[in-house]
Amino acid sequence: MFADVVVATALSAAETAAEAAGVHVREVAGVSEQAAVVDLLSRIWGRGPDNPTVPPELLRALGKAGNYIAGAFAGDELVGATIGFHSAPDRHALHSHIAGVAASHIGRSVGFAMKLHQRGWALSRGIDAIEWTFDPLVSRNAYFNIVKLHALPVEYLTNFYGAMSDAINSDGETDRMLVRWELREDDVADAAAGHPPAVSADFPRQVTVAVPADIQALRETDVEAARAWRRTLREQLTTHLDSGGKVVGFDRTEGYIIRLGEGNTV
Repeated sequence: MFADVVVATALSAAETAAEAAGVHVREVAGVSEQAAVVDLLSRIWGRGPDNPTVPPELLRALGKAGNYIAGAFAGDELVGATIGFHSAPDRHALHSHIAGVAASHIGRSVGFAMKLHQRGWALSRGIDAIEWTFDPLVSRNAYFNIVKLHALPVEYLTNFYGAMSDAINSDGETDRMLVRWELREDDVADAAAGHPPAVSADFPRQVTVAVPADIQALRETDVEAARAWRRTLREQLTTHLDSGGKVVGFDRTEGYIIRLGEGNTV
């Protein structure tokens, strides 16, 4: 697609997604609205006012510097928020640091609407890619990122944040998968339109790596089992990726779909 068509199509897809989710997604500015973002994200992550997920003064600085702060609104109520900042110039990307949706609106595709708004925002400013991290043990996030958005993993990050004290990160180590969303790719545009590309099952050098169906539930009932999953997944994914393999898809039943590189063995 030509650049102007890509941008126009991205903005239209974002509007369609927001309408389908029953929200309006827009940039957030001003002290009171940014304070609401801080409060919402802290509640989602189970943090108190003395330990916010994002310090309010940092959010003010990020906004002033021209970074991305947006909210999803159902009427006047803030029900989702997302924050991103510009990467180093040679990365040609926006780094999406955090995104969250209120419990009352989970399952309504609000997160999808926010990501498409972020895509349109970035493309409108000449940014061709967005990168972010997610916990590779969380299967629903893997499916959302890799399948629904077609943002593909590029790096496994071991214990990326170190120990964290919140309601979500409770099994000790904070391994993350870094994904890169190539915003101008036709497959990404198709995914944004609700038609994500399928991964061929006939590729001869392809394997799957399993993940638990619900790691959050497992962390609540058996912390040691959750930690064992962390170690196993880390070993398998780093082995494949370090040998030239690429994550090309995710299956809800089978897990990560990896196309093997020259250094991989089946």
